Amino acid sequence: MIAEIGINHNGSVELAKEIIQAAVEAGCDAVKFQKRNPELCVHPEQRGVQRETPWGLMSYIDYRHRIEFGEDQFNEINDYCKQHGLVWFMSAWDEDSLDFCLKFERPAIKIPSALLTNINLVNRAFKTGIPMILSTGMSTQEEVDTAVIGRPLSQTIVCHCISTYPAEDNELNLRVIEDYRARYPYVIGYSGHETGIATTLAAVVFGAKVIERHITTNRAMWGTDQAASLEPQGIRRLVRDIRAIETGMGDGVKRLLASEIPVRRKLRGA
Repeated sequence: MIAEIGINHNGSVELAKEIIQAAVEAGCDAVKFQKRNPELCVHPEQRGVQRETPWGLMSYIDYRHRIEFGEDQFNEINDYCKQHGLVWFMSAWDEDSLDFCLKFERPAIKIPSALLTNINLVNRAFKTGIPMILSTGMSTQEEVDTAVIGRPLSQTIVCHCISTYPAEDNELNLRVIEDYRARYPYVIGYSGHETGIATTLAAVVFGAKVIERHITTNRAMWGTDQAASLEPQGIRRLVRDIRAIETGMGDGVKRLLASEIPVRRKLRGA
C-alpha cells in the first residue's frame, strides 16, 4: 500500500511530515513523492503563464520551482521516515531527477504515466537494476507494450491507471487489471485517482498486488492533486478494508473448517 504524497505538500516539509504521519497511522507500507527538474519538464510555452498561487501571482515555471524539494528537504524527509519505520521513494520525471533519486535508499523508482512513452528514460531507469513501477495512464495498449514487454521479471511492476483528476467511476475500467495479469508476467498494480475507496478495493479483488492512492490532510487544500486524494480517515479505511480482503480471499480450496463442525452437528446431526 503506497500513499502518494506527490506534490500535495505544496513545498512545505512540515506539511509533508503531517501527511507522512497520517500514512503511518493508517498502516501504509510506503509513501511516495515526485521529483522534477522544472527546466526540463515545463514546456517552453507554459513557462511564462501566470498562475494564482498561495504565494501570490507567479509564472508557472516559478511555481514549479517553488514546490520542488531539493536534497536538504529530502534528507529531512528521509530521517523522518526512518524514525517512523516507513519506506519512501520517488517518481522520476526526467533523467536529472532519476539521478537525484539514486542518491537515497529506495525500494523502487516509479516512472509516472506522463513519462511512459519516454523510452530513453525508461531504458535508463531499468539499467539501474532497481525495481521499477510503471504507471500506464493516458497510454494506448501499444504504448504500454512498448514500455514493458521484455523487462526483467524481478524488476517490473505494471500499474493500471486512469489519468484524470479525479477520475469518474465509469472511466476506471478495472477489468484492465485482469487483462494485464493475462498479458504480462509481471506483478500488476493499480494507481487510482478516484474520490472513493470502493473501486480501489475492487482492484484488489481483480488481482492488483500494489495499490497506490494520493494522500492529503485536506482535499479542499490548494493544489492540482488534492481533489483526487484521500484524507487520513479515508486512507485508514482503505488500508483496513484491503487487509480484510487479503485475509478473506483464502486459497480457493473448498474444505470443511473446524469452526464449522459444531454448527454442522447442530444443524445436520452429523
